Amino acid sequence: MIKGVTADFFPNKEHFHVSEETAQAGVKPVEINTKDLKALFFVKNFEGDQQHVEGNEFDPSHPPVGRQIKVVFSDGEILLGTTAGYQPKRPGFFVVPADASSNIERCYVIAAATQEVSFL
Repeated sequence: MIKGVTADFFPNKEHFHVSEETAQAGVKPVEINTKDLKALFFVKNFEGDQQHVEGNEFDPSHPPVGRQIKVVFSDGEILLGTTAGYQPKRPGFFVVPADASSNIERCYVIAAATQEVSFL
């Protein structure tokens, strides 16, 4: 897991660069090959909340935007959320988690790292 900031991630590119959170000034960003990932997580902060248990339920008081989707990753992890751009033949897609209190604002799921993707 690499925590940091990227300025050149695009879903259609095969690689991008991450300036690590703990890197000293002047250190070159790390090159990341998208095909080596499970997902790319865009988070609110790098610390997160160790006590928070990620929920996989939609909050009825906050109607979701987009189509509700269930992603089962190859390692068995399940992510419920919404998407506006899932197409089976694309290399990946964005998901906003169902858990509004999650530290994850959205994530880019690598399609090759999934076992099953279904609309709810």
